[in-house]
Amino acid sequence: GRTIIQWDKYDVEALGLFKVDILGLGALSMLDHALALLGEKRGYPCSLADIPTEDRQTYRMLSRGDSLGVFQLESRAQMAMLPRLKPRNFYDLVIEISLVRPGPIQGEMVKPYLARRRGREPVVHAHPALEPVLGKTLGVPIFQEQVMRVAMVVAGYSAGEADQLRRDLGSWKVSETLQYHRKRLLEGMAERGIERSFALRICQQLEGFASYGFPESHAASFALIAYATAYLRCHEPAIFACALLRAQPMGFYSANTIIEDGKRRDVIFLPADVTSSDWDHKLVEGRPSAIRLGLRMIKGVRQE
Repeated sequence: GRTIIQWDKYDVEALGLFKVDILGLGALSMLDHALALLGEKRGYPCSLADIPTEDRQTYRMLSRGDSLGVFQLESRAQMAMLPRLKPRNFYDLVIEISLVRPGPIQGEMVKPYLARRRGREPVVHAHPALEPVLGKTLGVPIFQEQVMRVAMVVAGYSAGEADQLRRDLGSWKVSETLQYHRKRLLEGMAERGIERSFALRICQQLEGFASYGFPESHAASFALIAYATAYLRCHEPAIFACALLRAQPMGFYSANTIIEDGKRRDVIFLPADVTSSDWDHKLVEGRPSAIRLGLRMIKGVRQE
């Protein structure tokens, strides 16, 4: 009984209507399958709470760039970044997910962060007031919340004005207000005695966020799924591969690539068999590292 009309998101914003992005993630289906399989193996229902936190072996695996099929960390760019950042705890994953984004890359934030993390470059704040805002990311703005706080601390923005800056940065391609913000930021920083070279650098970093910066809360939510899938890949390779195959199509890799990767991790794949297979893939009873491929793998065969 409802009428649904598809509108451009910028038109919706201009009209002052409430706008919500609803994101569907194949990784949640994969994780759902994996937790169900883990529950079958352990004999009781499993949830995210049953995955141990801060597992060192998982972080060692990720630090090698060994992340095929791991949510948010499976791209070639992430695989290249993981050995450089070498995540050691959950918050490192939050930063890892946020750094390999067009915003931080365009704002030239990646190299300074890595250099400071390795101790090759001192952590320098353009103004003492920025230390509480940027301290946990080594003086480099990585999250949208930090962009807003920087504007409030060094340029005198109110909370509402800082949120408008976030909106305008997110839609700079259709907005004419970016030059206004740049001028105001530079003036505000000059009033507070910040050197112009530092002020220009901050503006460049903030503008790099246009359309592509992550909120910290969003990155943390993604990092939770990333960690859970990484833990399963590390400690339950058969369950991980079976769940990933069940959730196809999703992610960067084909079923064949996932199977070959599983074989390298001592997972046994048994072919689809009309006498043994279900429609979907399953673990073989009594052989915890073996997966019986489902009839869905056979091209042209429908579930009916």
